[in-house]
Amino acid sequence: MLEKRSQIILLKDFYGPLLTEKQQNVMNLHYENDWSLAEIADHMKITRQGVHDILKRAEIALKDYEDRLGLVGRFMETRHRLQKVYEIILEQPEGREKYKALQILEEISAML
Repeated sequence: MLEKRSQIILLKDFYGPLLTEKQQNVMNLHYENDWSLAEIADHMKITRQGVHDILKRAEIALKDYEDRLGLVGRFMETRHRLQKVYEIILEQPEGREKYKALQILEEISAML
């Protein structure tokens, strides 16, 4: 369950602005603030089923954006490759160039 939640939050981080304002609000309340469907329904003055439908449509939209654009997949692959490079550099003997390379990798990782 946590894996699905993490995946949806990551997709929302990338594609959230493409959702409607209502979808964004419901997703924020549910996934980031950990509100139940009933709490969201009460807060937004809609039915619990309405909240469920908004969440499902938003999740489908986010997955569709990822299928079409692949930004999250590329991001994760880049992070994975950077980690491999970092590990290879760590295996190298100490030296000034190693230190510079590690600094650059840390800067790139911080930008992701």
